[in-house]
Amino acid sequence: MGLKNYYYYDEQNCDFVPVEYNSLERIIYTACVWILCGVVLAGVGISILSFSVGTPAEIALKAENQELIDQLEKTKSTIKNLDQEVDKLAETDNEMYRSVLGMDQISYDERQGGVGGADIYSEFDIHSKKTAEILKWTSKNLASLKRSINIQKLSFKEIKSHYNKNQEKMEHIPAIKPTKGIILSGFGMRYHPILKYQKKHEGLDFRANVGSKIFATGAGVVKYASRKGTFGRLVIIDHDFGYESYYAHLSSYAKNIRPGTKVNRGDLIGFSGESGRVEGPHLHYEVHKENLPIDPLNYLFADTSPEEYQMYKEIVENNDRSMD
Repeated sequence: MGLKNYYYYDEQNCDFVPVEYNSLERIIYTACVWILCGVVLAGVGISILSFSVGTPAEIALKAENQELIDQLEKTKSTIKNLDQEVDKLAETDNEMYRSVLGMDQISYDERQGGVGGADIYSEFDIHSKKTAEILKWTSKNLASLKRSINIQKLSFKEIKSHYNKNQEKMEHIPAIKPTKGIILSGFGMRYHPILKYQKKHEGLDFRANVGSKIFATGAGVVKYASRKGTFGRLVIIDHDFGYESYYAHLSSYAKNIRPGTKVNRGDLIGFSGESGRVEGPHLHYEVHKENLPIDPLNYLFADTSPEEYQMYKEIVENNDRSMD
């Protein structure tokens, strides 16, 4: 953009004479014009950008809000995992502890301890729809999780109190693992490796090499210690209160283990083997109540954590084959 031509009137010559500028003046004028245009255009651009995108402070705030939303999504995932763990704990509480102690189970609805009424999380509606939904979900499930944990704490206190009142009975109930090996097969219908068909398996099979130590799972009196059909060398302990435990396929008996011998929980009663009808060396362990076989998995509560119980449960549910 150049300088415009300006004129002045020459009275002597009676004529309009153009005003002349030197080079420096032309450069300064052009530069000023371009700078002014640039400032104006920049102002317009900033105004448009601020209107459509936001000010730097607004942009920073939006980024911060997005980061908070991302963190809430991660928290949501964590809450779901914790909720699953609490459900597993509740399942163990009902199936193992309360079942063995003869206590009433706590239903799912009771454990949830739901809260009805008006929407107590409506305060979050002032936020955007997505943010409000996440905040409501997180608050609601955190409150539910807290209630479930508190109910579980009360349940454990109740179990402990019941245990303390029934210590004599608890000393006799078969409540520990009979050997250190892991569980190989569970209670229920299983494929028999020798007979080659599905057959009811009335106990648990534990991994045990020949000569592994076998322990009494509760206080009682040895009722049987000899060979018995497909069980091979067998020990039966009468625990009183209607309970008996079976230890089959032994290679030998511990010293002084004979009918009439009194034993305490954890006493050595024999050594594992492969006597009887078996596929290989292991310990077959049964628990009977009122002369009927019951699932021994629910009676391993004295030395089994909830995590171990879940692991054993998965093993027996996924293995449809027994060792005997």
